[in-house]
Amino acid sequence: MAKKQKARILIKLLSSAGTGYFYVRSRARTAPKLNFIKYDPRIGRRVIFNEAKMK
Repeated sequence: MAKKQKARILIKLLSSAGTGYFYVRSRARTAPKLNFIKYDPRIGRRVIFNEAKMK
């Protein structure tokens, strides 16, 4: 029997500092957009990472 596919998608978390640094995570399809405070190594501090479209 085939397994049921999970209702999760991959998203890109893009730095709000404008450095172009990003993380890739997964989230549920029905969940609202994500915002995280994470470390941006290009500027050496923690900033807000907002969800962006993956191309």
